[in-house]
Amino acid sequence: MDVKELYKLWRANANDDLDLIKELDSIKDNDAEIYESFYRELKFGTAGLRGIIGAGTNRMNIYTVRKATQGLANFLTKKYEEPSVAISYDSRIKADLFAREAARVLAANGVKVYISTELQPTPVVSYAVRELKTSAGIMVTASHNPAKYNGYKCYGSDGCQMTDVNADAVYDEIQKVDYFNGDIKLADFEKGLESGMIQWISDSVYESYLANVQSQTINEGVCKGSGLKVVYTPLNGAGNKLVRKILDRIGVEDVVIVPEQEMPDGNFTTCPYPNPEIREALALGLELCKKEEADLLLATDPDSDRVGIAVKTKNGYRLMSGNETGIMLMNYILSGRKAAGSLPKDPVAVKTVVTSKLVDRICQKYGCELKVVLTGFKYIGEQILLLEQKNEENRYVFGFEESYGYLAGTYVRDKDAVVASMLICEMAAYYRQQGRSLDEVMSSIYDEFGYYLNRTESYEFEGSAGMQKMSDIMSSLRASMPEEIAGFKVTEVGDYLESYTKDISSGETAVIDLPKSNVLSYSLEGGGSVIVRPSGTEPKIKVYVTAVGVSAEDAAGIAEKMFKAMTTVMGI
Repeated sequence: MDVKELYKLWRANANDDLDLIKELDSIKDNDAEIYESFYRELKFGTAGLRGIIGAGTNRMNIYTVRKATQGLANFLTKKYEEPSVAISYDSRIKADLFAREAARVLAANGVKVYISTELQPTPVVSYAVRELKTSAGIMVTASHNPAKYNGYKCYGSDGCQMTDVNADAVYDEIQKVDYFNGDIKLADFEKGLESGMIQWISDSVYESYLANVQSQTINEGVCKGSGLKVVYTPLNGAGNKLVRKILDRIGVEDVVIVPEQEMPDGNFTTCPYPNPEIREALALGLELCKKEEADLLLATDPDSDRVGIAVKTKNGYRLMSGNETGIMLMNYILSGRKAAGSLPKDPVAVKTVVTSKLVDRICQKYGCELKVVLTGFKYIGEQILLLEQKNEENRYVFGFEESYGYLAGTYVRDKDAVVASMLICEMAAYYRQQGRSLDEVMSSIYDEFGYYLNRTESYEFEGSAGMQKMSDIMSSLRASMPEEIAGFKVTEVGDYLESYTKDISSGETAVIDLPKSNVLSYSLEGGGSVIVRPSGTEPKIKVYVTAVGVSAEDAAGIAEKMFKAMTTVMGI
């Protein structure tokens, strides 16, 4: 069916949402907008669904949510005798509506639903799946995307994001479902509550989750009386309650909240890009830090699975990169647990392929095995599962990715900004009592191991033409490998889609023993590297640069030259 026919079908049948009716009427003479709304269906993958909120098959709305959930229900009822699903949502526009629509579809298909009474962080869903022993989990979120997006993230029964195999199986079921011919079953939400097919998640689950978070402390009681002053912003998202609760429980006595970003607001009016990786999102927090003379700024993203920080220095406030925060946490956890005698025998840490190589050096120092996985926290969760299957989950100590996602402990299987916020504050209080700021701690790590600068740039390609452009760039890179980047000779190339690395000087190849992924890597003379990958959740190509220099200034200059060179190589 062509886009015009699909549009007419939706105008005739999409009658359950007044916003969609108005939008469909408004674009009736706009062929370009009709095309963008209907030229494809949102793809269901291991990250579930994600798209712009609006009318059409290529948009997030109650109909695309219902169709996806019917496919999920068909998958679950074939696999489980008594399937069940835990559902929550963050502060996104229509997130609570989409969560209830998913619950209605599941209940109508005989799938028991546990749904949160209010917005909750993403890691809570991962925890609830494990705690309530459900067959799957759904989190309605678009993470740190701009306000016009929403999404639908799925979890397996182990609390990890759904695997490739299961996601493909669900997608196959979704493809069999028609939007409007009666394939989709719908229960009344209130009647579902009355019958018990839909049940509110008990507060005891959240209390149990917080207890597990608190059990990850390294130096218990160090925050009490430390004098640590924290400014916190949930960026109008889901972290507000639980982050503040855990900080109170560990004794962080002086926490000031950014008032404009305290309450849930899916429009994110003070931070159009609610991403703690972006300085603009932290502008109000930094202003408040200066006013309050705080030691630390904490910022969690809308679904509170990522956290960014800024730390006080002699010259103002320094934003720490995701790599730097993870490096400090890795060093703090390993050194602290070793000193306390609680470091397990044969400890295991996990990082992604685009995460700093400095982590390798720290793990070597403490005799910790470091596993390297593909980009995406599901692969870190998968490593915990593999350890659990061997009854060795206690070996896991910490995992992180450069995009501000961290996890200590095995109680959840996704990145967790609640536990990360707790450990960051504890770490800051611990070093504060030694008369050291986190800025000084990071500098001392660089002094010990060398200066590794890790930077990421994202290049956006919106719409259908943008998707084709991204594909063309990756194909071009595979067809013509650069011999040098910014004057540094390429010594090794890796293709994670073709599953090989090749040493340029010898011509020898080796197999990459990881799932296939559309990633290209270039190792350079001098220890630097470049990694290129299309985002799995956004219309972007991401370029990750590691620049190794004798100082921060030297490495920054090298990084700038590398990014400039890559724009030429990619033809951007």
